[in-house]
Amino acid sequence: MHLNFEAIIPSIPLILQGLGITLKFTILSLLCGLPLGIGLALAKLSRMKVIRFIASAYTSVFRGTPLLVQLGLIYYATPQLTGYTISTFEAGILTFALNSAAYTSEIIRAGIQSVDKGQWEAAQMLGLSRRQTIFGIIMPQAIRNTLPALVNEMIDLLKESSLVSTIGEADLLRQAQKVASEKYLYFEPLIIAAACYYIIVMLIALLAKRLEKRLSYA
Repeated sequence: MHLNFEAIIPSIPLILQGLGITLKFTILSLLCGLPLGIGLALAKLSRMKVIRFIASAYTSVFRGTPLLVQLGLIYYATPQLTGYTISTFEAGILTFALNSAAYTSEIIRAGIQSVDKGQWEAAQMLGLSRRQTIFGIIMPQAIRNTLPALVNEMIDLLKESSLVSTIGEADLLRQAQKVASEKYLYFEPLIIAAACYYIIVMLIALLAKRLEKRLSYA
């Protein structure tokens, strides 16, 4: 084995620049995808069949096709179909948010259905509207019940964000590949990128455990 981490040290700041881009993609995609996912979950529980069908069809399409294909369609097909030249950043955020919403909707839906039916009955006896019941009583419990699954979705989103390197966005993986091609060393920069992903995932998991403990005492 001939490893040369010393040659990579000057390029570490460049790799870490990509980490900032990766975190930006993850956070913005989550902030956009979570509200949409909640909306889809509520749509799937709607009393109107048309709304339930649309929400289920949306989820089926995004869960049934590869994320890389979705990214390619949005980035390469948008200019062809609409005439708008979408940036790599916009394409990444849009793709990840739409895809994450499909998975998040199933998590939230399961969380809502896991809440005891007696909660609904108690809310009706108190004279609360359906909207007040959902957002004031049911939804907080559903999110608490599904917190581990939501954290897993966030972790998946973080790792899947590496796909934006395929359309030229300078994320963590792309920067590591750039350093590798310049130094003709591949193991060293890629293992640094892998370590960055791992550290962020462990931090997310640690924060999630602490939040779960707090919520369990609430």
